[in-house]
Order: sequence, then C-alpha cells, then structure tokens
Amino acid sequence: MTATLSPLLSARLSLMPETTRAGPLDGAWWPRSRDLTAEIPPLVAALDERYGRITRVTVNPVRWPVVPRKVVATGHTVHVGWFTEQDPDKVILLVHTAGRCDLLVIPPETEPAAAARLMAAAAAPGSVVTARVLLSDEAVTGRRMHEARRGEDVWETDGGSALQPPRHPVVGARMIALPRTLRR
Repeated sequence: MTATLSPLLSARLSLMPETTRAGPLDGAWWPRSRDLTAEIPPLVAALDERYGRITRVTVNPVRWPVVPRKVVATGHTVHVGWFTEQDPDKVILLVHTAGRCDLLVIPPETEPAAAARLMAAAAAPGSVVTARVLLSDEAVTGRRMHEARRGEDVWETDGGSALQPPRHPVVGARMIALPRTLRR
C-alpha cells in the first residue's frame, strides 16, 4: 500500500511592506487550524524567502491546545516555545540573522470577510495598532454587522420589500426615487 501525502497548503498571510515596518505588528497570519505541527511549516516556508531562516516560533498556549517543542519546516528544525506573558493573539518568529517578525494570529474559525479586514489592518503601512486592539475592534464591528444583517432579515420577513432598487444601466449604481419636493 502506498501512502500519499497531501500537498502543503500555502500560508494565509498578509505582510507590511518592508520599507514601513515600524509598528508592533509585521502583518497577520490566518491559520487553517489550531495544530501548530501542521501550521508552522507553510508559515515558515512563506516567510523564509523574505526574512531568512526562521529558527524559533513563540506563542501563548492559551490559543493552542498543543505546543510542540520542535517542528520540521523547509528542511530544518524550528524550535517552538510558549510564554504566558506573550500576547495570546500574536505569534513571534525569530530569524537567524535579521531579528524577529511579529504577526497577528487571526482565529481559524473567523469568517473570510472579517479575516480579510483584519489582514489588511495588520499590514497597513505605518499602523501602530496592537493585535489585541485589532481583534477587539473586529469583534465589535462583526457584532454590529451581524446585528445589521439580522435587522434586514427581520425587515424582509416583517412586510418589508424584497425587491431591490433598479440599477442604473450605465454605472450599475442603485437608483433611488427622490421625494417630489427635491425633484426639479
């Protein structure tokens, strides 16, 4: 019987431009699971070219059920450490020659739209926002968006119109009828 290995999935990663790294984060990482043994190799592979050989990764164990001591990635061993003092929403990668890379960790269960917003915010040039602030802001924004969608659903089931306003034939914008007092 022949065993087949599934190909490594690429890391879902957003990095700040190299010329603007000055804030508390260098970007964001959206892992597919909470399994560091499976998630670290594609992350290291994606960052090796930009930063050089990554030798150590540190996390806060609050977000990771198992923290392995070592993981093989891109042909070398990466040591994994944990610190309860470290921000639980951040992963730190130590590079052999160039220092470190701090990334916001977006929870794997995050909806794609929210993850995209977080990835963009964490990699925005000149951003000085911390991982904790980004995730708390997204939680508030996501809750507001959920409530707004829920309000729309109530409107639709409470006698509101299910018809969408017609689109302008040229630009695709929605046309809204003006009250007679505003018409010329």
